[in-house]
Amino acid sequence: MNKKPLRRTRFETVAARRTQRILDLLDILGNCSNKSNYEYTDEDVRKMFLAIENKTKNIKTSFGSAVNRDEKNKFKF
Repeated sequence: MNKKPLRRTRFETVAARRTQRILDLLDILGNCSNKSNYEYTDEDVRKMFLAIENKTKNIKTSFGSAVNRDEKNKFKF
């Protein structure tokens, strides 16, 4: 019997739920693109996506840092 460690199982559960919530919120944000209901400029859209991209990049970096920390003391050729 191959049991996943508790921390791995907990990560999969929490990360999947949080990722889905973010995707759902992005769908809702996409509703704001309807020009019949909202007025916005290209600069508004640029600012929104710049903020989203910066946050995503920062979080991605933090995951990469965790991987690098774990591998720091391992020998490689």
